[in-house]
Amino acid sequence: MARVVVVGAGYAGVMAANRLATVGRSAASVTVVNPRPEFVERVRLHEHAVGVTNAVRPLSGLLHRDVRLRVAAVEAIDERSVRLDDGGALDFDYLLYAVGSTAARGVAGAENAWSIADLDGAESLRTRLRHLAAGARVVVVGGGLTGIESAAEIAYRYPTLHVELVSRSVAAGLPDTSRAALERKLVQAGVLVRTGLRVTGVRPDGVDTAAGRLPSDCTVWAGSFDVPDLALRSGLPVTSDGRLRTDETLVCTGHRRIVGVGDAVAPPAHVGGHLRMSCQAAMPLGAHGADTVLALIRGERPAPVSIGMVGQGISLGRRDGFVQATHRDDTPRGFVLSGRAAAVVKERVCRFTVAAMRFPRAYRWLPGAVPTGSAPPRPQPDEQRSAFRRDKSSRPDPAGTTPTTWKRKEHQHEGRHRVRLRVAWQYEEDRRRHGPRPQGDCGRP
Repeated sequence: MARVVVVGAGYAGVMAANRLATVGRSAASVTVVNPRPEFVERVRLHEHAVGVTNAVRPLSGLLHRDVRLRVAAVEAIDERSVRLDDGGALDFDYLLYAVGSTAARGVAGAENAWSIADLDGAESLRTRLRHLAAGARVVVVGGGLTGIESAAEIAYRYPTLHVELVSRSVAAGLPDTSRAALERKLVQAGVLVRTGLRVTGVRPDGVDTAAGRLPSDCTVWAGSFDVPDLALRSGLPVTSDGRLRTDETLVCTGHRRIVGVGDAVAPPAHVGGHLRMSCQAAMPLGAHGADTVLALIRGERPAPVSIGMVGQGISLGRRDGFVQATHRDDTPRGFVLSGRAAAVVKERVCRFTVAAMRFPRAYRWLPGAVPTGSAPPRPQPDEQRSAFRRDKSSRPDPAGTTPTTWKRKEHQHEGRHRVRLRVAWQYEEDRRRHGPRPQGDCGRP
C-alpha cells in the first residue's frame, strides 16, 4: 500500500485526501498534515469576522475515517519524507502539495492592518470591531471580491461605524455594468467607495494613498493573495510568485512523486491559466490531484487536468448578493443575478462545498473550455450525417439500443449524479439543523 502525505487541509487538501481514501482505499494509506485540527471555511471568513457565522469546523468530522491527521507544520520537503516543526518526520511514496494561499502584504506598515485572509486575522478583527465606538472609521483596502464582501458585511453588522472601501477599482474583472451595480449596492449598504486610489502604506491611525492620508481606526487588508514559501525553501521548481510548477497532469516538474493542487500550484497556461485562487478551482484541482496520484500508483499515465469555471458569487450582507455568470475560461457572460436570490445562491454554494468534500466519489466538475488533448478535425455537416447513417446501419441492436435509448441513458447517468449531490447537500443540512450523527461511517458513500 502506497504512503500518501497530504500537506494542507484546505478545500483542495481535504477533497484530495477524502477522494484518495474513498476511491483508492485499497491502494493508498493517507495522512494529512495541517497546523491546526480544524478546517477553516475561507469563503466565510468575512462573516466570521463580524460574528454572524462560525467558519471553523473540526477536521475529524470532515476527513474520511481512514485518513490519519497529524497536527503539525511542514518545515521542509525532502526526497521521500517531510520534516515537521515538532521534530518528527513522515515518509511518503507520493506527496500532495496543498498548502493554499495567504494574504499578500506588499506595503509599508502592513502589520498595522487586520487581515481577512486567515482565521487568526479574522479572529483579531472580530475583537477589534466589537471594541470600536460609534462613529469610528473602518477602512477596507482592496476592491476584489473579498474586500467587497468584507465592507458590506461590516457595514450591515455595525451600522454605527463609518465604513470605507479604498481601491484602484471595484471588481476589476467584471463588466462595467456589473461593477456599477456593485458600487450602487455598496453605497446602499452604507459603504463609502473610494476608487482610483493606490495605497502606499498603513499606519496605526490611517492609510497612506498616492492622493494623501485617510484617517482610520481599523484598517482591514483585503488585497491580493500570496502563497507560502514551502516549495521554494524545499528546492522545488516554483514560479516568480512562489507557486509550485507542475505539468498538465498536476505532477511537479522534475519530481514525479509530488503532485500539486489548490491555490499554491501553477499548471501550464493552456490548462490552468484561467484558474483564479478560489475554492471553485481548488476543489476540482484536489479531486484531479487525487486521481493523478492513484494513476501513478497503478503505473498508469495520468490524465491532463480540465476545469471550467462557472461564475463569481458575492455576498453583500445576509440579504443581498450578486452573481456574475462566466464562461468556462472565467470571462464574464451576459447573465447576472442580484438581490435576495443571489444571496440564497451564494449561501447554497458555500454549503455545497462542505457537503461535496464528504462525498468525494460523487463529486463532478465542469470540464475546461480548451481541449487538453489533440482533437481530430471537425467533420462537415454532410460528413456527420453520412457517418451517422453508416454507424447506425452497422451497429448491433440486441437490446433495443437505438440512438434515442442512448440519449435517455445519458440523461439517466447525469440524473444519478444530481441525485448524489442532492443527497450530499441534504446530509449537510441535517448536520446543521440537528448536529452530527453518531460515530460510524464518515463520508463514505
